[in-house]
Amino acid sequence: MVEKTVADEWNMNYSYISSWITLTIHSSLEAVGLTAAFANALKKENISCNVVAAYFHDHIFVARKDAEKAMDALYALRSAQKL
Repeated sequence: MVEKTVADEWNMNYSYISSWITLTIHSSLEAVGLTAAFANALKKENISCNVVAAYFHDHIFVARKDAEKAMDALYALRSAQKL
């Protein structure tokens, strides 16, 4: 993954532009169910995502055109789950 500005500067080809969303809920690599919870919320909105699990926070990448809708879905999930 590389920022679009860097790809453009280096004349790199790309076919997918995404938005990076960091899930600020504190998670553990041993946690169970977090990925399923946000994946299901995004699935209901027909949004695909690529997940990068990190030590304390997970990161998801969604198509730039879906970023606002993805954030709305994640906020709704947070409100429903009291996260």
